This record gives sequence, structure tokens and C-alpha cells, in this order.
Amino acid sequence: MSDVESMAALIESTSSKIEQLQQAFAELERQSAVSMNLKWKQLEDHFRGLEQSLKKKFDELKEQEKEFQETVVKSEKMLEQREAAVVAKELTSLERLQEKRDTALAMIFSKSKLSLPVPAINPMVKALDNLGVKWPKPASEESACLQVDRAAVKPRSELVSLCEKMNVKGLHKFISDNRKNLATIRDEIPSALKKAPHPYGLVLDSLEDFYAGDNLVLDGKKDGDLLGVRRTCLMLMESLGQLQTDNITRFSSEGQMLTTDIKERAKRTAFEWKSKLDSLDIDASNGNCLEAHAFLQLLATFGISAEYNEDDLCKLLPYVSRRRQTPELCRLLGLSQKMPGVIGVLVETGKPIDAINLAYVFELTEQFEPVQLLKAYLRDVKKVSHAKNAKMSSGAQIGKALFLSGKSNKNEMNERELSALKAVIKCIEEHKLEEHYPVDPLQKRVLQLEKAKADKRRAVEAAKPQSKRPRANGSAFAPHATSFADKSFYSATPERHPSYPYERQFVYGAEAHHPPMMSSAPYTIQPASAPYYGNGYPVQYQVPYIH
Repeated sequence: MSDVESMAALIESTSSKIEQLQQAFAELERQSAVSMNLKWKQLEDHFRGLEQSLKKKFDELKEQEKEFQETVVKSEKMLEQREAAVVAKELTSLERLQEKRDTALAMIFSKSKLSLPVPAINPMVKALDNLGVKWPKPASEESACLQVDRAAVKPRSELVSLCEKMNVKGLHKFISDNRKNLATIRDEIPSALKKAPHPYGLVLDSLEDFYAGDNLVLDGKKDGDLLGVRRTCLMLMESLGQLQTDNITRFSSEGQMLTTDIKERAKRTAFEWKSKLDSLDIDASNGNCLEAHAFLQLLATFGISAEYNEDDLCKLLPYVSRRRQTPELCRLLGLSQKMPGVIGVLVETGKPIDAINLAYVFELTEQFEPVQLLKAYLRDVKKVSHAKNAKMSSGAQIGKALFLSGKSNKNEMNERELSALKAVIKCIEEHKLEEHYPVDPLQKRVLQLEKAKADKRRAVEAAKPQSKRPRANGSAFAPHATSFADKSFYSATPERHPSYPYERQFVYGAEAHHPPMMSSAPYTIQPASAPYYGNGYPVQYQVPYIH
């Protein structure tokens, strides 16, 4: 029962209460020996007056409440109408602004005699931004100029001939034989694919040997040839994707379009790759998984991403977070709105550098504050190092073996801290965060760790046994000559841990065979002394993110 209803019930019950009071007053007069000066009529008039006054005020309050509710309803309707009018005016203004922008760009491009595509801006983007949805920036005029430059590249006659003949094996062999000139070939492939009768069929046929041998144990990670084949497949899919989004070099004939049959074949290939991907240890890729990247690129190139749940695709993004093509893949797959969750996963799994890079690309730095993430990252690295060092110190008292093991683990902790410091410094410099996070203290710590590392290396070299020299008098007790080199000439043991992967240029780890978004880079040959995974990637240590 509401307050109004309870108040009305009390007012209605006043008459019965007055009658009860009258009976009690009459009983009091009968039993009283002394006559009372106060008469019942006076009391009744008093209580009746109070009753009428309360009823009058109650009715006035009800009327005021009714008027207030009517005013609220009218105000809400008026606000809705005004809000709709404001949104309509805003959209109209955006459309007019877009028309003026298109006209200005058309005039600029017409002067240079180029018919460049003008990226369209959806008028609803502003309205969605008001709701908290962040969208990445549209393609700039610089990317359009690069498309023109790419279209102007004249491909080699041999490459064009292979595409015209739909010669998949010859195409793979040509790219493999010309790896030294891969940067130039990467620019030529889109124009060469345009000469093919069926470009989608050609690229799809080239993917048949991606999992050649179906050896899930090796999985090409110890087979350099298979690794090269996979990189070539990925490059061909990316080149085909460039032709789709490029209005200057896009396909013209009907035979070159993406057909239903090709899509069905691509779906079957994607299903096979997904099953093999689930059986691989992609966690060891440290955000640089070639197989996961190829699977996502397959979905984007052939337009079959709708066959898979967006959440399942987002689970694969942390495995390719270090690749520079990842942001563009997210846009093509329609996962831009899912990026806050993906970046959150990267932070939780101890990959704050990747998280910060993606946060800048998708304009999410307000939600994921870079400086706070970097400070928390270094703080957790130091906590892990101190905790393990304390554990190793107590364990060293058990025996010599434990002491030596603890000493090795301490070196590993120092290496991890050094790698983390270099990664943070690189990130600060790339995103110009020096004002908010000075790098001088970090650089001093790097110098301390590197000096300790160099001192220890010299101590190890000095502790090595010196080789014996033959006697000068020609004694018969000279050392016996063998075919083995003297131990003193052995090269020093290579560093156990290579440099942190983020010591290279932002944004993502350099993958020699993959075309970047804005420029190209040839294959890079890693030093033979550094440790590698079987697939050719250098061993990398990702520091765990401690909560």
C-alpha cells in the first residue's frame, strides 16, 4: 500500500474514532461525582474541524501531485523531441561537411590528374562515439598515395607469366629463389595477380602445401622450406587483399571476382586449418604465431569471417599481437569494437607493450593508461626477480648443486629485467611519453645490469683453462697433434637469452616475409649464434604479468 492510500484510510477512519471518543466521554460523565465544565459538543466541534482541515490539505496535495506528474510527462516528451532534432541537425551537418571534404579532395586530386579514392566517413560514427564506442581512424591520404605508387609498379615478365598461366608451383619457386629481392617482389605481386584469369583461385591453390606432410610434431618449425612456403602463402593472401580494398588496382573482369565456389573452397580450407591450429602449441609463439596469422588472413581475404564466432576469433589475436598487420586484420574482420577486451587480455597475460601499441592504434589510451601499465610492468618484474633471488639464496645452503642452479636462475632474472627495461624505454620513446615517464633512471639501471653482465663474462673467460704450449727444445713430450681445434680458439658461449623482441622498431615484431601496412621490408637473416625455435623465430622470454 502506498503512502497516499494509507493516509486516505486514516482520514476515513476519523469518524469512527470520534464516535468511540464520544462513548468514552459519556461513560466518564456517568461515573464522575463532580460535574465537568467541558461539554461533548465542544470536543466534537474541535475534532470535526481538524478532520475537515486534514481532508482539505490532503485533497490539495493530491491535486499538486497529479499536476507534477503531468508536467514530468510533458517535459520528457519535449526532451525527446529536442534530442531527436539535435541528432538530425548533427547528422545533416556531418553530411554537409563530408560533401565539402570530398569536393576539396577531388579538386586536389584532379589537379594532379589522379582519380584517387576518397575514404568515406560514416555519419553515425559521431553518434556512436557519444555512446562510448571507439572507432579507429580512417585511411589517410598518404595510404592512397601509396596505393597509386603500388599500382604504378610494373611487375616482372616472368612473374606476370606465372600468374597468367596459373602456375602455383612456379610462383612459389620464383618467390623462394628471389628472396633477396623480396621487398620489390612484394610490390609487384598485386599487379601480377591482376593479370591472372582467376586470382582468387590461384591464391587458394597456393595454400594447399601450407600444412605439407601434416606433421604436427615438427609442423614446419624445423623445416626452413616449409616455413618459407607458409610465408609465401601469407604474402599472396595479403597482396590479394590489397587488390580488394584498392579502387585503383581492383579487378575489372567477372572471372576475377570472388565467386561462391571459391568461397566454399576457402571455407573448407579454413575448417582444416582451424582443426590443425587447435592442436598446435601456439602459446610458445609469444604473440608472433605465423599459423594463427595465416588463418585470420584467410578469413579476411576470402570474406568468410562470418562463419566463425567473433569471440573465438578474438581469442586468437593475442597470438598475433606482435605482428604489424594485426590492427588492419582486426578492421577487416570487424573486430574493432572487441579491442578493449583483447587489450585487457594482453595486460592480464603479461604483454603490456603489445597492449599499449594496440591501445594507441585504436585510440583506447584513456581506458588503458600507458604510463601506469609500464610502471606496473617493471614493478612486477622486480618483484618476481627479488622473490626468486630470495628463494635461491635459501636453497643454496642445501648443497653446491642448488647453489649453482640458483646462480644460473639469478642470471636469468637479470636478463629478464634488462629485456623489460629496454622494451619499456623503447615504448616510451616511440609514443613520446618522456614527459610523463622520464627514461634517465631506467637507462641508468640498464647500464648497471649491462656492466654486471660484462664483468661476469670477463670473469668466466678468465676462469677457463689455458691450453698447453709445446716445449721450445723440441722434446718428444710435445702435445700430440689432432684434427680438433685447440680449446682456446673456441668461440665464447653464445648469450643464453637474446635481446628483447621490442628492441626493434615499433609497432610489431619484424616478420621479413609479410608486407607491412605502409612499406615493405626484405627477409632478414638472424645471427647463427642465437638460439631459435624450430620455425626460425628467435627464442624470446615473455615476463609473466603478476597481479
